[in-house]
Formats: sequence, C-alpha cells, structure tokens
Amino acid sequence: MTGVRRSFGFSGAVALPDRFNLNNPLRLRFVQSVVFGLSSLTSLAMAQPYPYKPIRILSAEVGGGADFAARVIAQRMVLPLGRQVVVENRPGRLIGDMLVRANPDGYTLLLISSTILFAPVFGEAHYDPAKDFSPISMLATSPNIVVVHSSVAVTSIRELIALAKAKPGVLNYGSGGVGSSIHLAVELFKQMAAIDITRVAYKGTGPAMSDLLGGQLQLMFATAGSVMRHLGTSRLRALAVTSAQPSALAPGLPTVAAAGLPGYEMVAVYALAAPPKTSAAVVKRLNQAIVQSLSDTELKERFLVSAMEARSGSPEELGARIKVEVSTIARLVKSAGIRAE
Repeated sequence: MTGVRRSFGFSGAVALPDRFNLNNPLRLRFVQSVVFGLSSLTSLAMAQPYPYKPIRILSAEVGGGADFAARVIAQRMVLPLGRQVVVENRPGRLIGDMLVRANPDGYTLLLISSTILFAPVFGEAHYDPAKDFSPISMLATSPNIVVVHSSVAVTSIRELIALAKAKPGVLNYGSGGVGSSIHLAVELFKQMAAIDITRVAYKGTGPAMSDLLGGQLQLMFATAGSVMRHLGTSRLRALAVTSAQPSALAPGLPTVAAAGLPGYEMVAVYALAAPPKTSAAVVKRLNQAIVQSLSDTELKERFLVSAMEARSGSPEELGARIKVEVSTIARLVKSAGIRAE
C-alpha cells in the first residue's frame, strides 16, 4: 500500500496515514498554526474586559417579588455594564444549588430572596448562603406591617404585648406556609416578647387577609404589598412596621423595635450574589453597576410602587447581613420547633 507507514515486530506501533505524519515539515507548520490560532482566540477572550457577553440572573418563578426585583435591576444594569442582562426563571428552592455549581466567571448571578436564604434552615437545600455565595449588593427590602382588626382594643405594640400576656393563646394570627415572611415575623415577635399567639394556617396571604378584614382573625404581620391598600380603612388598625428604620411605605408608623420591642427586625430581603470563588474584580464591577442603578430616582419609585424600598451596599455589608439573617432564623426555627410542611 502506498501512503501508509508500517511498523512490524512487537513495538506496539500503529499504522498511520501520511496526513498525520508530523515529521512532514509542511504539515507540522500547519498544525502549529492551528494550535496557535486557537490559543490566541482563547487568550483574547480571557483578556477582554468584563463583561464581554450577556449576563443571566437566576430568579424564582415569574410573578413574585424576587422576579420583579430581578427584572427591574436587569433592565437598569444594561446601561453601566454595556451588555444585555437577562432573567432566567427556575423553581425557587433549586436556584441556590444552581448558583453554587455555576462557573464563577460573573456571567451567572442569583437573585437572593428570603426564601433562598432560609431554604437550608428547613433542610430544603444543601448550600450555605453565608459560605457558598459571593455577595454583590443588596437591592431592596420589604417590611411587614403589624395590623389588628378594629375590634381589638389596642393602639400600640406595647398594648398588643400586654393584651397577649393577659390572654395567652386567645389572640390568633393568619399566615401562609411554614417559613413564609409572615409566619417567621410573628414567631420571632412571640419569642422576643415571651407571649403566646395562636397561628391559623392558610394556603396564601389573600385568604388570611380576607378573614382579618372580616374579623375572623385578630391580627397579622402582613406583607406590605398585601395590606397597603387596606390601611386607613375602618376595619384595620396599623400599629408598626417590622423594619429597623421607619418605612416610606407606611409614613408615620413607628418600628416594632421603637414601639415596645427593642432589637426586633424582620424584613423580606432581595439581593444579588455570584457563585463561590468569583474574583473580587468582577464582584466590584457588578457592585458598582448596581449602586449606580439604584441611585436612579425613577428606579426607586418603581420599587416603592411594588412595596419595596431600594437598598444598595457593599459586598461586605451584604455578606454580614446574610450571616445575621440565617443565624437568627436558624435559632428561631430550632427553639420554636418549626418544621417544614
């Protein structure tokens, strides 16, 4: 046969066609040029300033607060980054694990919500938010508003605590599923105030709010979005907000901490994080884009209309907050014996 090199004996050599014979100088130069070209393309891509391609933000299902926050910030980050930012919706409690497995190149981010932070506490996820995320920045918070039915003879948090102590187990509140913001807000309140209030479980906030308005429930630590339109009516009385500082969502209302329970705080958190081991330079670039975006007055107004308050900050501040939030809820869940449904 022509064009084939043969090797005999017991050397184990394999017959190769001439086109793979790199002893041929022309073919060797061709292969070297191909390898050099591919290497150059890879180096060029790596050398391009971040970002050089679209960024995706993993978020929970369409329609919730987390999805809204993700879409608002994604639209605005396009300007300072100069690249498209898209939102990819996935089942809520799975996306934390997805982020941990993602390439830490800054092109896959996660919209953190309270659900994402607390899922591991209830054994519903395997990541540790305090260790497995690279914090970027806060985006927004949303407080709960403590409201009672007008038939309940209290006008302040101090009076509510006094009534609950005088009548343990008599007052009842409504909440959605175990681990929801309403549920955890009341359980933390009960623990810190050393009172007994009975939980009535509902499939969602809507039915609970209907029963509160109808007088079947005495109180709720309602999400701001669910209760704001009912404030000022004759059927409900607002007592306080659960944030550490007074909220623009409920002007004039004191905080729970200032109104009778020092140290109390419970808000829904929305933030942005990258995979573990993302470089500090990439995190800094993303943080700058978010801080710039959230300084926009129109963007802040969009958050307010949707019952959120825009909040930015440094990666270090977000990291510290995540540790405190997770630690607080972990202690609460353990001491109160709360279990996922």
